[in-house]
Amino acid sequence: MENERELRALALRFEQWLIDLVLPLWWRHGADHEHGGFQELLGLDGLPPSNLPRRARVQGRQSYVYAMAGSLGWSGPWQEAAPYGLDYLNRCYLRKDGFYRTLVSHDGTMLDDTVMLYDQAFALLAMASVFSAMPDRVDLKASAHHLYDCIVRSRRHSNGGFVESLGRPYQANPHMHLLEAALAWRDIEPGAVWDALADEIVELCLVKFIDPAGGFLREFFDENWQPLQGSEGHSVEPGHQFEWCWLLERWSRLRADDHARAAARALYNAGLRGVDRERDAAIDELADDFTVRRATARLWPQTERVKAALIMAETAPGEARSRYFDEALRAATTLWRYCDTPKPGLWRDKLLPDGTFVQEPAPASSLYHIICCIASLKQALS
Repeated sequence: MENERELRALALRFEQWLIDLVLPLWWRHGADHEHGGFQELLGLDGLPPSNLPRRARVQGRQSYVYAMAGSLGWSGPWQEAAPYGLDYLNRCYLRKDGFYRTLVSHDGTMLDDTVMLYDQAFALLAMASVFSAMPDRVDLKASAHHLYDCIVRSRRHSNGGFVESLGRPYQANPHMHLLEAALAWRDIEPGAVWDALADEIVELCLVKFIDPAGGFLREFFDENWQPLQGSEGHSVEPGHQFEWCWLLERWSRLRADDHARAAARALYNAGLRGVDRERDAAIDELADDFTVRRATARLWPQTERVKAALIMAETAPGEARSRYFDEALRAATTLWRYCDTPKPGLWRDKLLPDGTFVQEPAPASSLYHIICCIASLKQALS
């Protein structure tokens, strides 16, 4: 198919960009080789702004990135880089109760001791990815089980699922990343606690997070997992439709579950309703009547659009497969616009409604989405 050939060429461009430019730059300047850990941002000159606070989630994400780097062909020091953020997490973020705090200063001083469920999910994902790449790190298996026990003991909700911190405790998003971490760990330890965790989250998603009539996924809920009163209860993020689609399709294959597969397909279609065809970009937010709430288009939803189209194409017949590849090609073409920057190895994060990008530093957190997208391209086209 012509679209498959074009996508293959674009995937190769992404892979070369990642290996030759991105990974070396973000290890050279995106890692803090004085204090440890990873920087939050790189400026448009490729250098980090001075002394910014650092979120726990960025340390987990960057360890995930460099754990994947070796398998994608990076010949740089991935074995040093992969555990770099994870070891910094354990040194500067780990609390006495076994959880990770959310924020430290550039020199590792505690700034915010809050425990965010979202951050714990990325710690678990980092542990799984580093252990998969470096099986001698047997300590990570015990650490993951200990963190899982902490989450179940302290954050389990009586109505199912888990509770997030701060003002909106009942959210779909941290569950999405817990599911991602559980699937990563069940690949290592099938039949352990991770299968049960994944099954529980998927059930909650199918029964509560996804609107039964519209097939789309909401973000914020009350303690009974009913849509939150007010505008937040009507929020629909196209990027998360695609991301949950990708996860539910993976889970459905493990369980041979047609209900989850149908839900994944409905979420994919809901995500497409959030693509602005004039810019060919997935926008940031819709209302649940699919009117536009935020017309900006961040980088990460574009990566999830690629991943969702590719995974749906894997089992689609004939013409449907071609349509999914068409969409993956369109999404990847849009994504390349974010990555084609004056300083090679950086990216733009926000595309405005007028088709221009916000001039701002590149966030390190985007690289987790980018490398997973490139890995999905490589797997789908191999």
